[in-house]
Parts: sequence; C-alpha cells; structure tokens
Amino acid sequence: MQRLKQKKLIFITLGIFTPLAFTTSKVHAGSFGAEIFCSMRDSGNDHRSSWEAAYTYIKKQRGGIFKVSPRQAASQITETVIREREKFSYCIEYLDNLHPDRKLQRELQKEKKRKEKESNEEFSEETLERYSY
Repeated sequence: MQRLKQKKLIFITLGIFTPLAFTTSKVHAGSFGAEIFCSMRDSGNDHRSSWEAAYTYIKKQRGGIFKVSPRQAASQITETVIREREKFSYCIEYLDNLHPDRKLQRELQKEKKRKEKESNEEFSEETLERYSY
C-alpha cells in the first residue's frame, strides 16, 4: 500500500514540475532569440542571416521531442519585443519581416499547385498516347 502511495507521489511531482521546466526554457529561448535577432539587425545584417541565427538558437534551446516551427519562433520573438518594448524599441521596425503577407503566400502556393496539376495532366496524356497501339 505504501509503495502505491510513493508511485502516486512521484507521478504527481513529475506532473507539476515538468510543465514548469518546459515553460521557463521556452520563455528564455524566445527572449534571447529576440535579442539575437534584434542585435544582428541593428548591426546591419540582413533579415535572412539574423533570422537563421535566432531560429537556430531557439530550436537548440527548446530540445525535446517536439521541434519549434518557424512560425512559433517568429511569434516568440515578436511577443518578446512587444513585451519588453523599452529594451527592444529599435527592433520594432524589423518585425514585419518575421510575418510576411500570408494572403500573398497562399495565392502563390495555389498557383504553384495549379501549375503542377496541369503539368501532371499533360504528362499523363502524353504517356497514354505514346503507349497506345
């Protein structure tokens, strides 16, 4: 009976402390990721190199089974810059590059899929004609 209570206590303890551990690393990774991004941009680096450095750091700090998507990392950087507006006041102008025009991206993806579909249809028709006797 006492062994069962010990197991329950262990699971309850893990249940409480595990989310706290993941939350704090996420906050610190996003904060320092924002610092990397903003410092590099302010130093004159282009968006791509600054973004890749910050995103690589955030991914490395997060670790674990689930990886951070680029959208999540961009959101973390944006949240940190807005939350600590006094510290990152020089960086607000660079945030628009983190969140490009989603409508334009969707339209470009639809156009790309349409072209792929058309090219696949043309290929399938050629294949049928070539092998018909």
